Amino acid sequence: MQHYRYPHTVIQIFCKAPIAGQVKTRLQPQLSALQAAAVHEQLTQDTLAFVTADAYCPVQLWCSPTPEHAFFSDLVQQYPIELHTQCNGDLGQRMHFALSAGIAQFGSALVIGCDCPSLTAEHLMQALDALNTGNDAVIAPTEDGGYCLIGLKQAHPEVFDALPWSTPELMTLTRARMQSLQLNCVELPLQWDVDTYVDYLRYCALQQTIKPD
Repeated sequence: MQHYRYPHTVIQIFCKAPIAGQVKTRLQPQLSALQAAAVHEQLTQDTLAFVTADAYCPVQLWCSPTPEHAFFSDLVQQYPIELHTQCNGDLGQRMHFALSAGIAQFGSALVIGCDCPSLTAEHLMQALDALNTGNDAVIAPTEDGGYCLIGLKQAHPEVFDALPWSTPELMTLTRARMQSLQLNCVELPLQWDVDTYVDYLRYCALQQTIKPD
């Protein structure tokens, strides 16, 4: 039986099936639809590799549209993860659904995306520490005005209700929601994710600076 450092928290990674033309579309036209899907696959592999590299806590992959895609079937063979299906609705509804399920089962839950190469094991430890040392929430803002990680100890649908997803105002409005609910929220350092071709070039440069063990 696996022994975790944080057995009362679950990490939930949100991931779409790598269907050409449906993922990382903003990398086009500089990359083809197939190349953009391959980038999505590599980012997902990178995320799972570092999240499961140490026995931090249980890890779930929340799949869209379903876990039946061959990519997800391969991932569950490679990594110690459980596959789950994202519910219908906008991103906020889907995150609230996953977090609520994780909190009910484990006590606290942490959602991250699969396209944020700036997140490190140190950031992950900071987030897990935050949820396990008396804080209500943790969040990692991104340079584009959104966020790439959010964790809660109790389900709060108001944190996700009717927000302008994928806009520069998201983090500011989410922060205000947290404050209105009087949640003690820890903010991690500013991150960046891979949305545009410029972000992709930044990701490629980062990969070149990472030395193998």
